[in-house]
Amino acid sequence: MNERDAVFADLLTGSYATLTGKALVPDGLHGAEAAAWLYSAPFGLLAHGTSADPLFVYANLMAQGLFGYTWDEFAGLPSRLSAVGDARDERHRFMDDVRRNGYADGYRGLRVAKTGRQFWIEDVTVWNLVAGDGTPAGQAALIRGWTDA
Repeated sequence: MNERDAVFADLLTGSYATLTGKALVPDGLHGAEAAAWLYSAPFGLLAHGTSADPLFVYANLMAQGLFGYTWDEFAGLPSRLSAVGDARDERHRFMDDVRRNGYADGYRGLRVAKTGRQFWIEDVTVWNLVAGDGTPAGQAALIRGWTDA
């Protein structure tokens, strides 16, 4: 893990805690330790940036396995492509709610893996990433469950 990973982990965990009032990592983990824990966490974790067509900037090992992309394939992939075409409108509405409220819980949506396999992500929390100076830095998704479609 490098310094950039540690800073990004603090962005993920700090934004999550501020918005939800809950901890994303075990107590006492910060920086590089939090980054290492999140990367191999027992849940899927994704994040995308703030561009008009947001691109993934983070995917932990669980998310990589679930969607079937390597780190290099995930980084830079438009996040909208992770949703099945018919589900993109629903995903867009949910993401608008997150932008307005800071976070939202309980999302379930149909997704598509690199191979075309479709699956449901379930019990998902999505939250805004906000830098220490208040600047928007993207959004993240915590995927607690999934089932085949």
